[in-house]
Amino acid sequence: MGEKTGRILVVEDDLDIRSILSQLLLFEGYDVEEAADGAEALALLRASQPPALILLDLMMPVMDGWQLRAELQRDPALASVPVVIVSADVRAEHEASRLRAAGLLKKPLQIEPLLELVHRICGAPGG
Repeated sequence: MGEKTGRILVVEDDLDIRSILSQLLLFEGYDVEEAADGAEALALLRASQPPALILLDLMMPVMDGWQLRAELQRDPALASVPVVIVSADVRAEHEASRLRAAGLLKKPLQIEPLLELVHRICGAPGG
């Protein structure tokens, strides 16, 4: 155990942003799963091994990122999965520590800081 899987869950309701993030991470060599909202993400997380990282948007329909983060923190199997908040929400910066986020990326996203954070948390893909 303790090996980094390199599998990343992208939780983002905006299809364009979700697709771009997924393609970028796949191109970098990571395995990627996608969810359009917190409820879909929670179902995926409970049906498989925890990912190495969750990239989480906060403002989404059905179940937003705030609610999903609260659910993750209550679930012993998922509480330790690193979560990086990806949001344009101005509250995100102030709330990142309360959410126990491993990092915060503001939208619009910049590729270099995103990849640096992913590499720091997940390690190099396949390595």
